[in-house]
Amino acid sequence: MTTKGFADNQTHIETPNDVSFSEKPLKPEQIKSNRVDINVLKAKLQDTESKEFKKNVYILSTLVLGLGILGIYLSL
Repeated sequence: MTTKGFADNQTHIETPNDVSFSEKPLKPEQIKSNRVDINVLKAKLQDTESKEFKKNVYILSTLVLGLGILGIYLSL
């Protein structure tokens, strides 16, 4: 009796002999992270926050001025 579709039945699977040996990475030198100065990060954060604050003040003052002009126009 033969089974069709299976030309070669292998029961033996080869495994590496040295299982305890781990392969080395492709790059032998370790990756070192660059240090970041906290003062530089604080300065960047303050710059972005000051830009956002100026933009928000400009928008708020424009809205208040527009509302004041509309109120004066409608009261006449």
